[in-house]
Amino acid sequence: MTSPSGALLLEVPAQPRYLSVARALEEELQNGALGVGDRLPAERELCRRLGVSRVTVRRALAELRSRGLIESAGSRGWFVAARSVGETNMLVGFSDMARARGLRPSSRVLESATRPSALQEAEQLSLAPGAPIFQLRRLRFLDDVAVGLEVTRIPVVVAPALAGTDFSQTSLYDELRAAGVIPSRADYDIQAVAADSDQATLLGVGLGAPLLCTQAVTFDQRARPIELSRSLFRGDRYRFRTTLFNSQDAGRINSS
Repeated sequence: MTSPSGALLLEVPAQPRYLSVARALEEELQNGALGVGDRLPAERELCRRLGVSRVTVRRALAELRSRGLIESAGSRGWFVAARSVGETNMLVGFSDMARARGLRPSSRVLESATRPSALQEAEQLSLAPGAPIFQLRRLRFLDDVAVGLEVTRIPVVVAPALAGTDFSQTSLYDELRAAGVIPSRADYDIQAVAADSDQATLLGVGLGAPLLCTQAVTFDQRARPIELSRSLFRGDRYRFRTTLFNSQDAGRINSS
């Protein structure tokens, strides 16, 4: 199917009913109708209120559980889970992602300094060796709960004003956008690591607790490398979600 201008358009199938129900329930959770630990209405009540079958309600509840929003307590029913932040395949900053989930982001700045770039950093950021970079190390919080440690390195030439900014409440990506720099793509490496003593103390977990480590090179709207980052997130407060495609299916879509 094409538009009048000849551009390719994809026909989007109607959304399954259970996803609509899941979205309606998720909006209730985000609006504060139910708090963490509260019990959801019984399935029979949800069926009556939403005008759908029990099969649809159960599929919707399973969908919300897969997103980490609710949890089952067997015969006791469904309860609102402690909320966590998580990555999707959309490039957004930590603060944007948290706010989208109704969470309040904040940071404790552990380091904020300008220094010469090391050789490997200069290569990754397409800089001359020794060119100045701004390094920011923060402990990240959601609703006053420590969830992650992050080290970010950005060439000073990209946004010179960053070095004078208080990032305890300010979003780094908001500041970059204000400088006309739009983070547009990131190459990610993800692995599980064990918390060392410093990380365990800052994040409030046991020594050796599982952490999700992400390392990324981020590019702007001109495909210029603008950021190197390394983040460590508590395993019980962070999840990574993405969508995988069969390569043959992807090929058919791209060639349509």
